[in-house]
Amino acid sequence: MDIPLPAFPPLSETEADTLIRDMGARARIAAATLAQAPTARKADALQRAATLLRARAGTILAANADDMARADAAGMADAMRDRLRLDPARIEGMATALEAVAALDDPVGRVIDASERPNGLRLSRLRVALGVVGIIYESRPNVTADAGALALMAGNAAILRGGSEARASNAAIHAALADGIEAAGLPRDAVQMIPTSDRAAVGALLRAQGLIDIIVPRGGKGLVARVQEEARVPVLAHLDGINHSFVHASALPAMAEAIVVNAKLRRTGVCGATETLLVDRGYGHATALVRALLDAGCALRGDADTRALDPRIAAADASDWDTEYLDAICAVALVDGLDGAIAHIARHASHHTDAIIAEDGAAAERFLAEVDSAIVMWNASTQFADGGEFGLGAELGISTGRLHARGPVALEGLTTYKWVVRGAGQVRP
Repeated sequence: MDIPLPAFPPLSETEADTLIRDMGARARIAAATLAQAPTARKADALQRAATLLRARAGTILAANADDMARADAAGMADAMRDRLRLDPARIEGMATALEAVAALDDPVGRVIDASERPNGLRLSRLRVALGVVGIIYESRPNVTADAGALALMAGNAAILRGGSEARASNAAIHAALADGIEAAGLPRDAVQMIPTSDRAAVGALLRAQGLIDIIVPRGGKGLVARVQEEARVPVLAHLDGINHSFVHASALPAMAEAIVVNAKLRRTGVCGATETLLVDRGYGHATALVRALLDAGCALRGDADTRALDPRIAAADASDWDTEYLDAICAVALVDGLDGAIAHIARHASHHTDAIIAEDGAAAERFLAEVDSAIVMWNASTQFADGGEFGLGAELGISTGRLHARGPVALEGLTTYKWVVRGAGQVRP
């Protein structure tokens, strides 16, 4: 199937508002159908879309090759190119993720709790869809499939706005998703892709109160900051991943090295990658630990004490402790035990994912209790910060806020609840 490259014409603010109003109105109609759609029908749509992704792998890869060629011509950084790149394994991963979401328990209609009042009123809280979800993201084309699938399975319509760097890939993936939805007898408007990369369309989406129920931004600081500043609808933010791995004095050396190298280098361009390594001054194998990273090809930046461990470590400046590198670069600091690690994380973390490597159970439990991040880990790589790894099928992002949803946002994070009250003629005195 030949997927034409979207033209992405420039838009005036008025044209952008008109476009988003039209898409939002159609999404609102689709959302009313999805909110009542049987679980089996939604699952069938995703299974059909997964089949189409596999069948159209060649078309999707050709579209991605076009995007990659433009990225190469533009001098895109290696970490961003890794996020953009598709191959047969990643397409299979997208298809498998759709099937995993289809197999999850449907949250819509689930009773959260129930009670009966002394006057006989029976109360319950019931999970319901949010409505219309606007999703703005950059670089990673797999988000097109993940976001559309999660929104649909949770009973929502979605309006997607992917980055211009992935426009051909996104168009091809979206076509498979929309065709699968339509083949299952659900409205094609359930998942729409904004047909322009013009910034005016983002502004119109952020102003679309009454049509859009929530905005989910997934991208760099600039994107998230703009969304939070301009949005007139609620925002579920996925902020940067300034993640820490702390090696406690009690850590086993072999385990510490394996976890730290994986946490930093398995894939440097994912939001769960460790960006700062903290090493307890009481840990007796710090030199071997930093050498394991250096020998694996990671550039290190540290303070004077850290640089004394190996001459290959470059001097860090103040910005290094607050940087999401998304590259084979890691900041390293020696800290004074658990207190020093917790204090450093409190000053510099983005509240995404932070881990402790330790054999001392009391120290680990204190770390888990006191570090205020959406995900905290003990003796595990921060690269496990992923909805699929958490058994959620896929994720829309890692929410670092404190309201509505926190951590990997999947089906339940895309629902809200309503109160249902059943009576037998009661009137309030």
